[in-house]
Amino acid sequence: MNTNTDSWLISAYKDGNEKALAILIERHQKDIFSYIFYKVMDDTLANDVFQDTFMKIIITLKEGRYNEEGKFVLWAKRIAHNLIIDHYRLKAKHNKVSETSYDNEEYSIFDLISINEENIEEQLISRQIQEDLMKMLEFLPPNQQEVVKLRFFDALSFKEIAEQTDTSINTTLGRVRYALINLRKIMEEHQISLTR
Repeated sequence: MNTNTDSWLISAYKDGNEKALAILIERHQKDIFSYIFYKVMDDTLANDVFQDTFMKIIITLKEGRYNEEGKFVLWAKRIAHNLIIDHYRLKAKHNKVSETSYDNEEYSIFDLISINEENIEEQLISRQIQEDLMKMLEFLPPNQQEVVKLRFFDALSFKEIAEQTDTSINTTLGRVRYALINLRKIMEEHQISLTR
């Protein structure tokens, strides 16, 4: 088997070869970052989406949920695309809540209804996932707990986290990366799955 293909690298990473992921990221980062950048046309946001894309890829691969449905890069771009949609959807919801006034002619009751698109069952699952994640965070060093909470619970950008914690963006990215590595180990040790 060709040890240079994406499929081989994914398989090697699943078997614990961390270098395989680094090769995979290096191979496709320019293509995936360009794809994201031309969708959002904002360097900081593109960096955030790029980081989130690879975090999601890492989690999906480690949980064994990646199915070889075609090219890795197309799958990665699909994840990025979904994250971009999520970002703008979240932004639109915040704008609706903060800027909508009841005497505005354009205001509609449907604006309020659409704020929460998850049904009751999905909300319960999301809440359970958040509770499990909060328990796992207790095992992390305080600085890693802080960046994970700011990133995934408060939805701050990496730049905003760096400013709030008075550190560089590289330090922030490093802390998030190590936090995810540690969370992955905790998940494996305690056999926790956060899949919906």
